[in-house]
Amino acid sequence: MKKLLSLLDYSFVIDELQQKVATPMVEEHIHQITPSFVKEEVQQALEQTKEAMTMLRLGKELPFLALTDPRQSLSRIKIGASIQALEILNLGHILKNAAQVLRKLEELEEEESFPELKALIQQLQPIPSLSGEIHRCINEQGQVEDSATERLAQLRRQIRQCEQQIRGQLSEMIRGKNSRYLSDAVITMRSDRYVIPVKAEYRNQFGGMVHDQSATGQTLFIEPKAIVELNNRRQQMKVEEKEEVQRILAQLIQEIMPHRQEIQQNAYHLGQLDVIQAKAKLAAEMKACIPEMSTTQSFSFLQARHPLLNPETVVPNDIYLGEEFQSLLITGPNTGGKTITLKTVGLLQLMLQTGMAIPVAEESTMTIFDQIMVDIGDEQSIEQSLSTFSGHMKNIIQILDRVGRHSLVLLDELGAGTDPQEGAALAIAILNRLLQKGALTLCTTHYPELKVYAYNEPHTCNASMEFDVQTLSPTYRLLIGAPGSSNAFEISLRLGLDPTLITEAKENMDHQTGDLANMIEQLENARQGYEEKEHAFTEKLSETEALQKELKEAFAAFKKEKAHLLKEAKKEANQVVEKASVEAKEIIQDLKEKQEHLDTKAVKEHELIAAQTQLNHLKSEEEQHLLKNKVLQREKKKQALAVGDEVLVESYGQRGTLVRPFKDGTWEVQLGILKMKLPESEFTRTKKAQEQQKETTMTTIQRSNSKGVKASLDLRGERYEEAMQKVEQYLDQALVAGYHSVTLVHGKGTGALRQGIQKLLQRHRHIDHFEYAPANAGGNGATIVYFKGA
Repeated sequence: MKKLLSLLDYSFVIDELQQKVATPMVEEHIHQITPSFVKEEVQQALEQTKEAMTMLRLGKELPFLALTDPRQSLSRIKIGASIQALEILNLGHILKNAAQVLRKLEELEEEESFPELKALIQQLQPIPSLSGEIHRCINEQGQVEDSATERLAQLRRQIRQCEQQIRGQLSEMIRGKNSRYLSDAVITMRSDRYVIPVKAEYRNQFGGMVHDQSATGQTLFIEPKAIVELNNRRQQMKVEEKEEVQRILAQLIQEIMPHRQEIQQNAYHLGQLDVIQAKAKLAAEMKACIPEMSTTQSFSFLQARHPLLNPETVVPNDIYLGEEFQSLLITGPNTGGKTITLKTVGLLQLMLQTGMAIPVAEESTMTIFDQIMVDIGDEQSIEQSLSTFSGHMKNIIQILDRVGRHSLVLLDELGAGTDPQEGAALAIAILNRLLQKGALTLCTTHYPELKVYAYNEPHTCNASMEFDVQTLSPTYRLLIGAPGSSNAFEISLRLGLDPTLITEAKENMDHQTGDLANMIEQLENARQGYEEKEHAFTEKLSETEALQKELKEAFAAFKKEKAHLLKEAKKEANQVVEKASVEAKEIIQDLKEKQEHLDTKAVKEHELIAAQTQLNHLKSEEEQHLLKNKVLQREKKKQALAVGDEVLVESYGQRGTLVRPFKDGTWEVQLGILKMKLPESEFTRTKKAQEQQKETTMTTIQRSNSKGVKASLDLRGERYEEAMQKVEQYLDQALVAGYHSVTLVHGKGTGALRQGIQKLLQRHRHIDHFEYAPANAGGNGATIVYFKGA
């Protein structure tokens, strides 16, 4: 197994996997991971990786702490030995991490089920009481907290107080006149006791004990006599502190003792989950997938890439075996990629049987082998294998002894290293034996006899590595179905060898070899021609399919938008009509109620104007919506309008006669003494015939000139623009109120307002004439306006 993994570069893939794990305890043992050849184990491992890949696609990730392997710590606990606070903290982290992963599973189950991962995670046992006690007593730096016990908190408080006293006394010593006795005015420590640096010649100045000296001997680190007792007291309390810490740790160890097995199992399962998630991360980086399981002993690796080569430059190949043929014989020039193709298949299969995704297309299929056996012994191997013929034969004999129908065999340069004719014959015999045993075989060779063998053997297929003769370089494309050539003649000719030598060499080839070379050349030329045509057809097909898809999507979007707009338009139109109908009915009902009381009280002018204002407001608010309602528009068109038709002007509640139409779609309507330009949306045609047959009861609405609209309008003090608007509104109201003349008081001033009003009056179609008021009524500070028909 070790040799197999080495020949196929398996350890380099594990190195990549190691970069993705989160816990140090997994990093230490990652290289112990090896492929499995038990079908059930492989299927379970692949399913676990697939679930982890789905989890990462959902943006979820299992949380892992920086855990170390707990086995050594737990072994010491088992025999009653003590362990350090950091080791106890690591055991607490394992329990804490188990609880975090369990909580994460609950979140994941809300989105999608993960049966394999769930089965692993549910085996975790967090033991929250023990985890809580460990983290209560030990902080993240591995130090026992003051709050672990009251005794420890008291001791540390007393130690700090003692140290403050010591530093206070020493600070007084090193200041002032005493500083000349010191090498430096600092407080330091030696042998865990507070000291000060004293010049050697003043060693007796402070008394006490010498704990250390400088390299030159000129400075002595002295503990002054004045603080010896305080230092002694501090040391005693430090001893008591250490004893209390050891007691706390021993107590925690006793609590851990009955849960050693659970902690060990938690570490094991967390490590498994970390590796599974690392496989998913590596798959995302490699853009890898897990192929579907084949129902037969066959595989189809489409667009397969070697996982260790640069994905930007590596040439992907389709490699399949077992469905149409049992053996694939790869030929081609040296350095053309034959050996790397063998290694690609072998390494991808090892990755699958380790539970890892592989860099192939999603349409690929896979199978699981009982054995993977290789004989790769050229200079391209990472480890130099036996290169002599006898060395190769030794490997092949072992392969033939062990091979079975669920085996994958990879043979590089079969039969090489001896006489070509004998080597070719031996290679054919070996391939026949592998076929008989049912193994799937990939083999590389240069022997032309093997090309003929593959052509005639129904369970064997020729393949070749493409070589560009024009550039004298390999393309690394695998061409299944066509044998390859070494291209020695073409390469030599392009390199400048005498063409006559090439001709002589071809004549020296035996007849059978020459025919084979011609056959290969013809097949290669035909293949290239068909490949170019296929490429052109594929491009056109892709363009056509893309265009068809785009048109379908656009048409579907158009239909959807059209249906949506129609639905919204109908809904909006119905709402507008319903709202307008309700409000109009309310206004009409209010007028009818007022008319019913005409015998006692006339409808006042301001009440009529208010009703007209409400209707006008309703019209202006809903006009744009109604104009968009196609149902109303169609009904409107049915009412053919003509000059002389009687109409009901809804905004004024009065009947009138159509005088003439205008090009903009409006009509001139005669309303009593008024002629108004109105759009068709403001009136409806009445039916004369029906009106003549029916007796009509006319209701006269009395308007009073004394109330509502006054006979004069005072514009003094108004801004020009506002005054013009008020004049226009006032004249309309005066006309409706039935005034024959009105007075506009504009003042004298600069005359700008007077001139503006007179220009407006000249343009107004209902004004007959106007003049200044008499001298006693304002003179040229007021203008009297006379309406037509007065």
